[in-house]
Amino acid sequence: MNWHNKYPKEVPQSINYEDQTLHGLLKDTYEKSPSKNATYFFGKQMTYAELYQSSCKFANALMDAGLQKGDRVSIMLPNCPQAVIAYYGTLMAGGVVVQTNPLYVERELEHQLADSGAKFILCLDLLYSRVMTVKKNTNVEKVIVTAIKDYLPFPKSLIYPFIQKKNYGFKPEVEYNSTTVKFVSFLSQGKEKVPEVEVDPKEDLALLQYTGGTTGLAKGVMLTHRNLVANTTQCFHWMYHLNGKENRTLAALPFFHVYGMTVSMNLSIMTGSQMFIVPKFDPKEILQIIDKHKITIFPGAPTMYIGLINHPEIGKYNLSSIEACISGSSSLPAEVQVKFEELTGGKLVEGYGLTEASPVTHCNPIWGERRGGSIGLPWPDTEAVIFVEPGEVAKPGEVGELAVRAPQVMKGYWNRPEDTQATFYEDWLLTGDMGYMDEDGYFFIVDRKKDMIIAGGFNIYPREIEEVLFEHEAIQEAVIIGVPDPYRGETVKAFIVTKEGESVTDKELDKFCRARLAAYKVPRQYEFRKELPKTMVGKVLRRVLVEEEEQKMNEKKSS
Repeated sequence: MNWHNKYPKEVPQSINYEDQTLHGLLKDTYEKSPSKNATYFFGKQMTYAELYQSSCKFANALMDAGLQKGDRVSIMLPNCPQAVIAYYGTLMAGGVVVQTNPLYVERELEHQLADSGAKFILCLDLLYSRVMTVKKNTNVEKVIVTAIKDYLPFPKSLIYPFIQKKNYGFKPEVEYNSTTVKFVSFLSQGKEKVPEVEVDPKEDLALLQYTGGTTGLAKGVMLTHRNLVANTTQCFHWMYHLNGKENRTLAALPFFHVYGMTVSMNLSIMTGSQMFIVPKFDPKEILQIIDKHKITIFPGAPTMYIGLINHPEIGKYNLSSIEACISGSSSLPAEVQVKFEELTGGKLVEGYGLTEASPVTHCNPIWGERRGGSIGLPWPDTEAVIFVEPGEVAKPGEVGELAVRAPQVMKGYWNRPEDTQATFYEDWLLTGDMGYMDEDGYFFIVDRKKDMIIAGGFNIYPREIEEVLFEHEAIQEAVIIGVPDPYRGETVKAFIVTKEGESVTDKELDKFCRARLAAYKVPRQYEFRKELPKTMVGKVLRRVLVEEEEQKMNEKKSS
């Protein structure tokens, strides 16, 4: 593949993936470095020995409670040590993890639990009533409840319940019985012996990761141990400069999101790094952690880096410990990349992936040639093409649908053979993203296939317009959608969030865009907001904005 010519010499074109389970990564690190610190959570540290032993105990407790190999275990937690213990413990027991977003409302939660057939669920005490509301319509047999205070150091563990009551206005009332148990009690009942469960890394599932479901009911992506180990290993080789060093990873991306799970959690476990676990992204808190603990690796999303570089107190903190950051979940504006690197002295590069690929397939070289606006090169053992039509490969520079095949690509969708078949062309995974490849093998995403705007017969890609808007000094965030237009079919609308203390008018932005874009791409409408709807990982929910516009149109028609 011609992109291999652009690989740094330290990155192999192909990797020999050992026949290893995902929980085998934890076992290896524990055996090499049992006394190293694995996690840091509001001042409390846990060594790799403690993490491994706790995971073994959780695994044995699950099996004693009736878990059979292949049974699904839902983990509905923000980032906390319990989430890591339960994740690896479930895998040790031969179970399949179902990562469940703590923000799910009852409808979403019930669908995921019922669809996956989860037998156990581990949830936060604050979420207990939500779980119990839907439990009767699912296969859940046992609810395991934990609290943030369970892994806080003294005296924070005593103070936290009062803070929780102040912030959330109530004290969670949990009714413990034979089917609802405390996490700490459940864990204490488990034996420390290593569970003896035969797991086939190539065939057995490690994870059911549900897609966002923004265009219908969420689908469970079936990822095997091999899929996830392969992607973690590829990431390890891509970040070659950090191998063998004492790294400290800022785990601010949610573990229940496949990107945070792979690049923050699994990679840290593989390399024996210490994870500084953050349950909720707060720019000031993040700046303090980087400064105090000399963070070296910070995987994130563009909105996180935007939040930091625009924080009014950023000058008070030393961020020079940062060495490498891979940005994912949405496109990284060039201005953000430049500013962040100026502030830290580290490297920030854009990568690309999707849940169905564990998730990373492409990334710009961290210490090599990168290209502005590009998602970079395919990772080792990852083949990528641009299809004009399925089977018809595009020429360099020609736009089509990105397709990939690689060891990290999913087994399929859970109980959805028709959807699985529709997502593949032969053994190529069709990503749904429109893009092109240049002459040297660098790939560029022009937009989601479904997000493309067709106005007056012209194809318009929102990302291109967003990149231009991000260049304006007053703009902090921008997102583009297509709205119905009686003449053009669709027209371009921009949603804008300005930086604190800055202002700009739609007329000024119109002039700014006309100097940089063809006339048919220039937004015809602007809407200024204080914030944009986002997922937990910071990805702007473009679909929510589209639905809001559709509702406005329907109300206008009916009035």
